[in-house]
Amino acid sequence: MSHPATATLTTPQPAVFEAYLHRLQDRLCADVEDLDGRARFLRDAWQKPTDAKLQGYGTTCVLSEGAVFERAGVALSVVNGPALPPSATKTRPELAARPFKAMGLSLVFHPRNPYIPTTHANVRLLSVGDEAWWFGGGFDLTPYYGFAEDARHWHATARDAVGEVLYPRFKRQCDEYFYLPHRQEPRGIGGLFYDDFTEGGWDAALALTQRVGDGLWQAYTPIVARRREMAYGERERQWQLLRRGRYVEFNLVWDRGTHFGLQSSGRTESILMSMPPLARWDYDVVPEPGSAEAALLSDYLITKDWL
Repeated sequence: MSHPATATLTTPQPAVFEAYLHRLQDRLCADVEDLDGRARFLRDAWQKPTDAKLQGYGTTCVLSEGAVFERAGVALSVVNGPALPPSATKTRPELAARPFKAMGLSLVFHPRNPYIPTTHANVRLLSVGDEAWWFGGGFDLTPYYGFAEDARHWHATARDAVGEVLYPRFKRQCDEYFYLPHRQEPRGIGGLFYDDFTEGGWDAALALTQRVGDGLWQAYTPIVARRREMAYGERERQWQLLRRGRYVEFNLVWDRGTHFGLQSSGRTESILMSMPPLARWDYDVVPEPGSAEAALLSDYLITKDWL
């Protein structure tokens, strides 16, 4: 990965990215409601108290018990604090005592039908005093049942969002990041992940991050359209809940964004918005050989060049 550098090529304009985040949140919420057709988002606007360690504001939008989505969340936050938390300074200790400003939009869609995958996306900007700034972001897909057509489409859209040069690097970083070491398995089939990104200067890094934010919907909705009417039963539902347990494990144990939010005294309800409404843990589950559940593990939750 690249490391944060002083912005020298173009003058940073965080307000431009902040305005984009507001537009992106409004657009995604409207699109999800149209696609779901039944449920509507609860919009929870919040402001940090003036005496809090962390200052700032945000809007957490949560949709529950929809026709398509059992839970969907789209959260925007703009905060600043006196010093970066430990999760953000492991590779840059020289910035540990510096005041920071962080802004970003995170989303997660947990579908009701087990044949529709869960998806997660994030775009963010972190700046440290007047010294450094860097972008991060990406999107990834967590299927419960594997379909090669869906995987190829997902990765083709990811490649189109960032270009032929950056895609292999961001895909590899996604595969490495969304991995559960204690389970020795990936969380899903990957996509894009990048952090500490300043390449090309402010304008280029901003434009790339906006393409990632805009690309998620283009990547996800054709998959929903193909799978939303597929019939399923209790077997598929219980497998979905079991695999959601892996999603919870990753977010709570390994995810740097979750750690950053909690360590910096962020808003807990917004940070844990990404949790599925239901999940389960069973002891030592081994799918039946030759089953669709076994195929997910052997053919999809692997490092693979889908294109």
